[in-house]
Amino acid sequence: MFKRFQILVQKIPFLSFLGNKYYLILIAFIVWMLFFDNYSYFEHRFLDKQIDELNDNKKYYQSEITKDSIKIKHLKNDNMIEKYAREKYFMKKDSEDIYIIEFEEDKIKDSLLEAKK
Repeated sequence: MFKRFQILVQKIPFLSFLGNKYYLILIAFIVWMLFFDNYSYFEHRFLDKQIDELNDNKKYYQSEITKDSIKIKHLKNDNMIEKYAREKYFMKKDSEDIYIIEFEEDKIKDSLLEAKK
């Protein structure tokens, strides 16, 4: 076995450092830390990606919270509540008539959106 190693070192001089036991231990340690340990490099990369995704979600939800809080502040006014109810739920006063106008383009877009779902 040792003779084979010497022949290999003669052919490829770069491998001569493998004869030293400290280098072998160092290489084994590096391989262990990269692939097999609980705190391996690849595990850290995976966890860092998850942290980035969670931070992005946090920013998104914080922006949505601010938008919703602004809407809530607007809806504390009675006139805004009435406007919102008229637009969103098609509510009306007893003496009013509501006409809903739908355009052909809107119907096509809605049908395409429903088809994708």
